[in-house]
Amino acid sequence: MPPKAKFTREEIIQAALQIVRSQGFSALTARVLGEQLGSSPRPIFTIFENMEEVQQAVIAAAKCVYKEYIDKGLSEAIPFKGVGKQYISFSMQEPKLFQLLFMHEQVNIPDIQLVLPMIDESYQRIVQSIQESYHLDETLSIKLYQHLWIYTHGIATLCATKMCRFTSEDINQMISELFMSLIKQMKVGNVND
Repeated sequence: MPPKAKFTREEIIQAALQIVRSQGFSALTARVLGEQLGSSPRPIFTIFENMEEVQQAVIAAAKCVYKEYIDKGLSEAIPFKGVGKQYISFSMQEPKLFQLLFMHEQVNIPDIQLVLPMIDESYQRIVQSIQESYHLDETLSIKLYQHLWIYTHGIATLCATKMCRFTSEDINQMISELFMSLIKQMKVGNVND
């Protein structure tokens, strides 16, 4: 008969997530997780088979936290701009989770067309919000999303690594200026095609 679990799966995941939030993903070991739970590592393995399984659960939990930010952005008056601001906000408020999800080296280098659908479960909803808000076709909506993601990812990376600080006004102005320039170019380009 297997031993009775001392902690629930969710308690272990939340403790592991807290370690990653404060110390980074590389700090997540069985010993440190046991200490965070006020226990030895043994109870962890009544729920999880190994630390790789714990790590995958933490990555899934980090994606859920990120999705909450994106959902909040999509509910703003200007959804696409809201998404950009929330992406940066996530990097500022959850720098270690941002680094875990968006700042690790890829084994296979994806093409730009494949990156966003690969890293963001909300990809299709974001593209659709652009199409509806700005009356662009899917191709131009995807192109606009790619350009602004590259820009906001740069800002977010600077924030997550504490290279520099931006106020919400700075971020709002930078995103607005780039967006207006891109949308103007796309609409003019469409007319000239």
